[in-house]
Amino acid sequence: MNKLFYGDNLDIMRKFIPDESVDLCYIDPPFNSKRNYNQIYNNIGQEDTAQAQAFIDTWTWDDAAEHGLSEIQINEEQRYSLQTIYQVNGFELALGKGSLLAYLVSLTLRMNEIRRILKPTGSFYLHCDPTASHYLKIILDSIYCSRGGEFINEITWKRRTGMMQTTGNRKFGAITDTILIYSRSGNYTFNPQYSFSDPSYTAYVNKFFKYTDKDGRRYASDNLASPSPRPNLIYEYKGYKPPAYGWAVSEDKMRQFEEEGRLEFPENKNQRIRRKRYLDELKGKPIQSLWDDIEPLTRYSQERLGYPTQKPEALLDRIIRASSNEGDTVFDAYCGCGTTVAVAHRLNRKWIGIDITYQSISLISKRLEDTYGKEVTDSLELSGVPKDLEGARALALRRDDKTRKEFEKWAVLTYSNNRAMINEKKGSDKGIDGIALVMAPHAAPQRIIFSVKSGNVQVSDIRDLRGTVEREKAAGGIFITLSSPKPSMIQEAKSAGFIDNSYFPAPVEKIKIVTVEEILSGARFQLPLAYEVVKSAAMKVKQSKQGIIFDD
Repeated sequence: MNKLFYGDNLDIMRKFIPDESVDLCYIDPPFNSKRNYNQIYNNIGQEDTAQAQAFIDTWTWDDAAEHGLSEIQINEEQRYSLQTIYQVNGFELALGKGSLLAYLVSLTLRMNEIRRILKPTGSFYLHCDPTASHYLKIILDSIYCSRGGEFINEITWKRRTGMMQTTGNRKFGAITDTILIYSRSGNYTFNPQYSFSDPSYTAYVNKFFKYTDKDGRRYASDNLASPSPRPNLIYEYKGYKPPAYGWAVSEDKMRQFEEEGRLEFPENKNQRIRRKRYLDELKGKPIQSLWDDIEPLTRYSQERLGYPTQKPEALLDRIIRASSNEGDTVFDAYCGCGTTVAVAHRLNRKWIGIDITYQSISLISKRLEDTYGKEVTDSLELSGVPKDLEGARALALRRDDKTRKEFEKWAVLTYSNNRAMINEKKGSDKGIDGIALVMAPHAAPQRIIFSVKSGNVQVSDIRDLRGTVEREKAAGGIFITLSSPKPSMIQEAKSAGFIDNSYFPAPVEKIKIVTVEEILSGARFQLPLAYEVVKSAAMKVKQSKQGIIFDD
């Protein structure tokens, strides 16, 4: 069964993924490469706050980083090779305890665990960029090569066209990503991949495949002379004398070529026999370590979901075809928007995905349902998502989520069937945790505002939501609460009246209270939505003096 986990990938791998159970793992972990390299190395941290916010939020030297470093240095449960311990110790001395070391420690813990779950024939692909790829390669060498594994390739993927030039640039543009490939052993799965679209392949075909036989098949006429002396292959064939160095093939092979109609016999027997090589039997140009034929996603790409680090399906298609076979298990520990699992499903692989944000889990579920149908998501094993009030409370009180955003995301996206937009602002959200757009007759879509509360709730919370709805000129509001609402709250909500929209099949309260218990029992938002919001996730919510506006 395919599995999708919500939570920390290190904990999940250790608890739920057995040894040697995965054929291929690809990860594209978060990393903010906009930071200046020297600033990362020296841990100065003076770069633009807005650019570095994601990096700082994810990679800071905190208790988790300290615990991870200690686990490696004391070799907890004998998980690590001596080479890995030495390398991490060296990085601590060279870099100090800062954001970069926190990043490297976090990745070391997880990459070491990935090796454990790989089958002996398995491969690991790490997608990164030049900001830290040199550090990561050293760590991967210590994890894999010290234990019988192999470094296979360093792939360079051209992820941008590089046509734009910023005024005042003092360096060459960064337009490539790095993909490091390692194997658990020397006996790894590899299926060569080929391309028909490479311009050099087209030129090669046009230059050499210029002949057509009586069956209409295009072919190239190849020389059958050996380029170096081969005395054992000097023989006369049907009156045609051998080349000076002999033929390129044995007499038995020559006879096989003739039986298959692959030989050209000149009328003049002083000339040489040549071999026909048919165009329709070519597999294409073998793919090498430079991948410049896979186009990056643009804002106009049909498959784009608005996820900031989304990779094109063609990239994962090549990786999965190259390093796995049908029926194999593909694993992605940083699922994001689910490109790996979606492509694995299409290619008839089993798959496992993990992500630490509920928004990603929601997006993946919606993507699979839209692409393959509801039966796929119904048969999916989904773990880590609240299934009862106890689980919902645990999510709301997660220690690593001080803003309770993950609980809010789960509540809004679950109740809206993954069709609402989340307000990503971590500071002053103006009482708005999410937005849904509903159809309106002969007018722009109407907005429904979501407010989520996980603590004690009062009638003042309903009044606040009413005020937010009026201020933002929204059609109505939905108040989701973990606690049971008080009678005064219900009365206040009812006093707001109903939404004016003739598209609605029945009257809808302007302010609706929904409990988490009702959501867990299957209650869902049933209004006619204006957009499939998850599919149109490139739309961004931004604040203005006039309220919320939508910008795509």
